[in-house]
Amino acid sequence: MIRAAVLALGLVLAGPAVALSCFPQDVAETYRRAAEAAETYIVVHGRLAFDPARLPSTDMIPQQKPAHTLIPARLTGQALTKGGFDQAFDRAITLDVQCFGPWCASAVPGTQYLGFLERRDGGYVLALDPCGGMGHAEPTPAMLDKALRCLQGGACTAERR
Repeated sequence: MIRAAVLALGLVLAGPAVALSCFPQDVAETYRRAAEAAETYIVVHGRLAFDPARLPSTDMIPQQKPAHTLIPARLTGQALTKGGFDQAFDRAITLDVQCFGPWCASAVPGTQYLGFLERRDGGYVLALDPCGGMGHAEPTPAMLDKALRCLQGGACTAERR
């Protein structure tokens, strides 16, 4: 959390001349963040629907971007249980699109996501940031298998970079 705040502050102070550099996300890393968090998460694989007009702009004109843009969305697919992605999930969620300085997360309606949804009093939230956040767009079968292995207590290690 502190690392992300320092990164965000550095990006804001550096201005738009600096490019954002992200390492590829690994499902095991996302799983670990969710498992170690104080908040409660569920893992869902499904199709994301929302109004793309509500996404924050992605231009590089120096201006203050909102840190969080909350967008009503729907995720339809299957929730992960110890048996696999075998529990129907079709719910309204909140898409939390985050910005680090001028760089904002993006998403495309109709895209399949492997989402780690935070359970809040008002429902479920999928947080996406410019480096991925808690969602993996267009997950491969290997990514889905890794999420299942992690839940079942099997090998849950990130790929080396």
